[in-house]
Amino acid sequence: MTDFSKQTALATKRMREFFSPTPLQRNDHLSAIYDADIWLKREDLSPVRSYKLRGAYNAMSKQTDKQVFVCASAGNHAQGVAFVCRHMKKNGVIFMPVTTPQQKINKTKLFGGEWVEVRLVGDYFDDTLSASKSHCKKVGGHFLSPFDDLDVIEGQATVTHEMLEQLGEAPDFYVLPVGGGGLSSSAQRLLLERAPETEIYFVEPSGGKSLAAALKAGKPTKIESVDTFVDGAAVAKIGDYTFQFLKEVNEDHVLAIPEDRICTTILEMLNIEGIVLEPAGALALDALKDISAKIKGKKVVCVSSGGNFDFERLPEVKERAQRFIGVKKYFILRMPQRPGALKEFLSLLGPDDDISRFEYLKKSARNFGTVLLGIETSSPENFNSLSARLEKAGMSIRDITDDETMVDLII
Repeated sequence: MTDFSKQTALATKRMREFFSPTPLQRNDHLSAIYDADIWLKREDLSPVRSYKLRGAYNAMSKQTDKQVFVCASAGNHAQGVAFVCRHMKKNGVIFMPVTTPQQKINKTKLFGGEWVEVRLVGDYFDDTLSASKSHCKKVGGHFLSPFDDLDVIEGQATVTHEMLEQLGEAPDFYVLPVGGGGLSSSAQRLLLERAPETEIYFVEPSGGKSLAAALKAGKPTKIESVDTFVDGAAVAKIGDYTFQFLKEVNEDHVLAIPEDRICTTILEMLNIEGIVLEPAGALALDALKDISAKIKGKKVVCVSSGGNFDFERLPEVKERAQRFIGVKKYFILRMPQRPGALKEFLSLLGPDDDISRFEYLKKSARNFGTVLLGIETSSPENFNSLSARLEKAGMSIRDITDDETMVDLII
């Protein structure tokens, strides 16, 4: 056994003093869909509903002489650090952006109790991070990076170590999400030593392809813009330490998943399996769609990395999923301003077409009125026939569903 394998085994043993292993569960639903042996490593069932607890505990347990721990996070890392602070009876100062949802702030405070102070600083994470590092230096504390720290990486490797012990053998495929690279780099490092025959797939959100950018450039590179919908994995730049263990990864094994498609998997797992996943937690499961031909008949383990889902986001998730599968669209409709025009429009709708939005945008037009129209239906094909009927009736229609600028402005 190599040094890293030994270190990870020891870290796993220390972690048992803190919390029980997360389950490795065979998922019959996914196994049937993909004609494969699909297993889920349920990090969404950790005490803080994500694997971030592992890295925080491993790093903090090696710094017992420190009395103050400082981090910057708006999500799972903050909750993990807070939980460990209370367990170890160490003071923690957690910096979060002012824009952090109150639910996450409250959860962090709940986990940390009297041992943690939450400070809201900055509208953007870069400002929050800068303030946290300045404070850490001022008080002589220990800064806890969410991913770019060797002790954190070692802690995240316990996910893969547990998986191998629970499965009793190496899987054919291992699929896991990538954010800053803590979890993915630890898996790459450990499996290269213990199960080099296992194929690893690394999954990023399309709006945060930091690993793909780094592989292309040959070094960690900050991407220009980040879609923060998959907030647990939307990172502008992969870590320096983490990239050292990922720089030899085959680019073909790095997958990018559209944010709207991830929503279909969140809903599928919630409605069919009763499993609550945050967007980052659903990444690995959603990626099975892209490798379905390769995994047929194989043993596959997916890491469901987190379940901190705010149900206030459910309407947005549902809408994104509907738009992705093509059963909900938005249009700009140009309708004649004459008596009976609205009644005529309604008569042109199909039996499965449902109006979800109807709003006049130009109410003063004399001859024609411009309407923002939202339609939900049972099948994408219904929109073709609806458009044809509207055009024939002299009502021009423009699909703006995929026009990000228009959608941002008026929806």
